Amino acid sequence: MNKPSMCTDCIFIVDDEPSNLKLLDKLLTSQGYKNLVTIQDPREVLLRYAEGRPDLILLDINMPYLDGYQVMEQLRALGDPLLAPIVILTAQHSRDFLLKALTAGARDFVGKPFDRLELLMRVRNLLEAHSAHRMALEQKDLLEAMVQERTKELNDTRLQVVRHLGRAAEYRDNETGLHIIRMSKMAAALAKSLAWNVADCELMLLASPMHDIGKIGIPDGILLKAGKFEPHEWQIMQTHATIGADILSDGDSDLLRLASLIALTHHEKWDGSGYPSGLAGNAIPQAGRIVAIADVFDALTSARPYKRAWSIEQAVALITERSGTHFDPEVVEHFHQCLPEILIMRDQHLEPVVDDCDIGQ
Repeated sequence: MNKPSMCTDCIFIVDDEPSNLKLLDKLLTSQGYKNLVTIQDPREVLLRYAEGRPDLILLDINMPYLDGYQVMEQLRALGDPLLAPIVILTAQHSRDFLLKALTAGARDFVGKPFDRLELLMRVRNLLEAHSAHRMALEQKDLLEAMVQERTKELNDTRLQVVRHLGRAAEYRDNETGLHIIRMSKMAAALAKSLAWNVADCELMLLASPMHDIGKIGIPDGILLKAGKFEPHEWQIMQTHATIGADILSDGDSDLLRLASLIALTHHEKWDGSGYPSGLAGNAIPQAGRIVAIADVFDALTSARPYKRAWSIEQAVALITERSGTHFDPEVVEHFHQCLPEILIMRDQHLEPVVDDCDIGQ
């Protein structure tokens, strides 16, 4: 916020001559400036600056221990975005000298012996400019905070939309929205373990809930069938991968591109026996290999009306057993590393308890 009066402006006066300090202090005090800090030893400037940032610095050049150029170099090294303007007080008037001072960071200069009115005008103008600079930075910080909050709201809304879209398919397959939440969090954890960057892990969290969206294109007679599929039914069921990819294709966002890729490839297997394209090994995009494990693990350990939940030990054993056939061995290794975190995610989003009488034998 802007300061209400010059009485609150803090001014450092740095000069090795006590008479100059006394003169400047008296002059500025007579004009209503109350927050004045006189410094005779230039080595104290950094310490005093850390105790309270000034709004203006009146700085002599020729001083023992540290000259004005060295003091300005120390101040610039702080990297303060709101560094106080510096006015050089000097008896030197050559062009080269003045250019050197301005290059070193000075905003203005006043020659000694200085004119009283000239000095006061320069002090006032620089304090006003510094106040405006402060207000601009504060407004920038405020706008950035507002943008961050709005971005968070949009991201939260986007996450809700994709999860609900994913649930549209899962509900048709007798699954719950909690499966979508669990497996997407597991997939994001695996991506992080595999050194995906933060932005891509966030995309995995948002894109993976739509992995089975293609199920909305499968007839109920096949999708909801309790028994084993006939060969032609299994062929139709497998098309949900390409249907999902088609639904999500032609998007111009990284999110939809990743979601389409996952929908298409999360049923591929490491040994090439998966569908829809029979891809093998590293030809399967890593996103599909990650989601394959997250999806299978959560499906195995979740109870459904047509099956009991497997134990954690049984599900982990199956994934380990199928490393190198169904699953990418590298992703399996990271699955084991992430298992404690994955189990916490699972426990945080547990399914409603299904009564034994409702579970098919």
